[in-house]
Amino acid sequence: MKIKPKKLAVCLLIPLAVGGLAAALTMSGMRDFASLNKPALTPPAWVFPVVWTALYLLMGLASYLVSESRRPREDMAAALTVYACQLALNFFWPILFFHFKLYLFAFFWLVALWLAVLGTFAIFRKIDKRAGNLILPYLLWVTFAGYLNLGVYLLNK
Repeated sequence: MKIKPKKLAVCLLIPLAVGGLAAALTMSGMRDFASLNKPALTPPAWVFPVVWTALYLLMGLASYLVSESRRPREDMAAALTVYACQLALNFFWPILFFHFKLYLFAFFWLVALWLAVLGTFAIFRKIDKRAGNLILPYLLWVTFAGYLNLGVYLLNK
């Protein structure tokens, strides 16, 4: 497979831009997060941007692999639509959690995001096993984020 640098760059930049915009919109709420009671396994604050950046890059690479597959256009379109939906859910979660402080609602939103990521994993894996495997760390992190989100709700209600 010959790499198309411009297309790869776009695929990488889309999730990075979504995550970066969400972070920019929730910066003040993220500062307030430091004062909350948090569950026992909460990592230090510096871990979150590092992990999210890596996950966004993996998502972008996975979407590139799917978009470059030799599968029928309908299959690729369906996969990339599911991917776009999970990316939209991903964008709004930090706004609900950090900006609006709707911790319980954000948890249920995160459950919907988890289901969408699971769907993305499954449909990407059918098209390109590597693409599906690149989504697995994201699925695991969203699972962990669910633990953190629910813990914050329970410890601060």
